[in-house]
Amino acid sequence: MSDPLPPDPEPRPARSAPGSFFSRLRALLRPAPPTDRNDIRAVLEAAHDHSVLDGESYAMISGALEVADMTVADIMVSRSRMDMLDIRSPLSELLPMITETGHSRFPVFEGDRENIIGVLLAKDLLLTWSDQTLDLRALVRPPVFIPETKPLNELLQEFRASRNHLAIVIDEHGGVSGLVTMEDVLEQIVGEIEDEFDEAAEKTIFRTGENSWRAMGTTEIEDFNHMFHVQLPDDECDTLNGWLAAELGHIPRRGERFESQGLVFTVVGADGKRAHWLHVQRAEPEPTPEHAA
Repeated sequence: MSDPLPPDPEPRPARSAPGSFFSRLRALLRPAPPTDRNDIRAVLEAAHDHSVLDGESYAMISGALEVADMTVADIMVSRSRMDMLDIRSPLSELLPMITETGHSRFPVFEGDRENIIGVLLAKDLLLTWSDQTLDLRALVRPPVFIPETKPLNELLQEFRASRNHLAIVIDEHGGVSGLVTMEDVLEQIVGEIEDEFDEAAEKTIFRTGENSWRAMGTTEIEDFNHMFHVQLPDDECDTLNGWLAAELGHIPRRGERFESQGLVFTVVGADGKRAHWLHVQRAEPEPTPEHAA
């Protein structure tokens, strides 16, 4: 009689799949990926501190993170600072404003500044301005309206998809509160974008003759006083337009003249709410140093 079969050996534990032990070990040693934006910012700061990211790269990535938390209201150009064109104004009046501001796009309104009917591209006008029968309405492109609460990252995607570069911002009541451009959004990521017109765009006072200037109504009184060596009061008003309205007792009207501290102010551009452009001339030429007493 044959011997009984030996008992089955105790089962050995299953061998781990090749590499699984090392995978678990690497997982223990490797830090977990960032789970929120604060963690990402901490990683970026550490990378910058250890020279893994240079200053420019760090600023751009940080800017992209900031954009995700911002809305249009955070960066828009306020309504009081918008340079707009009245479709009813003759071309002879519009061209000086277009050339002096240096903008490439202008909101166009009809009658009231709340009634924005479109956007005019300066290049469209310059290509056809020699046509004496030109109708600006044919050049005006449809406006794009967006709410103040729109996130900037969504706006940037819409700008890219539509190839549009300017949008009119409206408040919760449907009124115009400002405008925003693609450049405004990109500057939040890459920093200030300067071009050959920026210096002129920052200026609000332009010399037009030996003894005359053209000034925007939004000119800060402090800047005006410094340039003309006068003392216009700035305790109640910040801008030239506000000061002039207070002096006249009403909204400045086109053609009105006012003299103060040796300067003659003439309103050359205005609507029912404010003066946009003023002609400034000295009542008497400013004495030169050699002739000053």
